[in-house]
Amino acid sequence: MNNNRKILTVIFIQVLFILAACGNSSDELSTKSKTNSTESTNDDFLKANTTENSSEGADNRELNTESKKEEYLKKLNEMEEADRNTEAGTTMVELKEQEAERYRKWDVELNEIYGVLKEQLSTEQMDKLREEQRNWLIRRDEIAKEASLKYKGGSMESLEYVATLASLTRERCYELVAKYMK
Repeated sequence: MNNNRKILTVIFIQVLFILAACGNSSDELSTKSKTNSTESTNDDFLKANTTENSSEGADNRELNTESKKEEYLKKLNEMEEADRNTEAGTTMVELKEQEAERYRKWDVELNEIYGVLKEQLSTEQMDKLREEQRNWLIRRDEIAKEASLKYKGGSMESLEYVATLASLTRERCYELVAKYMK
């Protein structure tokens, strides 16, 4: 009889723990529901604001270009954060592939930013930027080559080259947005 009581007590305690865990789950669900509701309200507000702003004419162009700059800075920051949070590869092949992908990603973003600037800048400003970009490409390649020469003939040479290309391209994205984007 005493053993039965102990077993029932243990079962009762386990049931209480399970019920307590279920109670926390519903609290989380209601919190998530409230968060989603708030986000949806915020999205509706932003959409309404965007609609109102689009009817304001010339002032809107300036607001849109300002928001473009903010939008791209936010996007670049998110990309950089993703780079920092990416788990490093363990082999040289994985590291090289990671850096090549990082470079490709930043290069795609640089080209996108360049396309936006083509729409925003005057012909004269764009010609100046085009020349600056050509010179930057040459400098970027020279700097990457010089950085990789520290490991000349070693397995790190190509990794350092691509990693430097990626870092310089990332910096150039920020530079173009800060300097030229309106």
